[in-house]
Amino acid sequence: MVDANQVAELRRFIEQLKSNPSILHDPSLIFFKEYLRSLGAQVPKIEKTERDYEERAETKPSFSPKHDDADDDIMESDVELDNADVVEPDNEPPQPMGDPTAEVTDDNRDDAQLEKSKAVEEISDGKFDEAIEHLTKAVMLNPTSAILYATRATVFLKVKKPNAAIRDANVALQFNPDSAKGYKSRGMARAMLGQWEDAAADLHVASKLDYDEEIGTMLKKVEPNAKRIEEHRRKYQRLRKEKELQRAERERRQQQEAQEREAQAALNDGQLISIHSTSGLEAKTKA
Repeated sequence: MVDANQVAELRRFIEQLKSNPSILHDPSLIFFKEYLRSLGAQVPKIEKTERDYEERAETKPSFSPKHDDADDDIMESDVELDNADVVEPDNEPPQPMGDPTAEVTDDNRDDAQLEKSKAVEEISDGKFDEAIEHLTKAVMLNPTSAILYATRATVFLKVKKPNAAIRDANVALQFNPDSAKGYKSRGMARAMLGQWEDAAADLHVASKLDYDEEIGTMLKKVEPNAKRIEEHRRKYQRLRKEKELQRAERERRQQQEAQEREAQAALNDGQLISIHSTSGLEAKTKA
């Protein structure tokens, strides 16, 4: 059961996002941003570019007594990526999956192989929906066959359903962690969704397990975007570190100035007491 206090906090957080969507670009919320994108949500972009932040970091003074904290904010900017082949995520209900606890007989395996053969014929004729139907029957008959799920994943890619392909690839990799076809199909699906770093990681594993030209071609498309994201992250982390150092220096100087003011105030108070004491002594002497 969901805690009422947590729900209230979530509601307040969403209200903050509505009033200031740029909050999503805080690095601590990267996991949340990726989750939203996996659901098909469009994360708003920030108009300012990373170049703006770099120039500001290079030109602003290391310390200024009148420095405005609002001008010191550095927010994550979007990276210029090649998203020409990115598709809208498919948000249909999950495809049928077989029951992994079901007993699989030899007849089941034979029937599943027959359905797979029919699917291959449909694929050759460009009838992908029909192929998916045959492969679905196959996984229901033989629900622990990694190759059947991986094969259906490749067909989902052909009909531009990357989320469905990822689900099948995940199941394939559960039954066979060394499934090159599972990594390949999941990597290609993630590339379709613009998940460049994850796509590159999957495709690299696939290439080590069983390299083919299609993997190599896809890596050439994916790796530049993945590298840009990594470079962007490093630059942003550097800028953030600079900001933290500047803030620490500002706080140190402010603390030092406060201590100096306190010391001066104490000195002034001491001098004033001395003056009053001397005046009182002189008055007594005259009396």
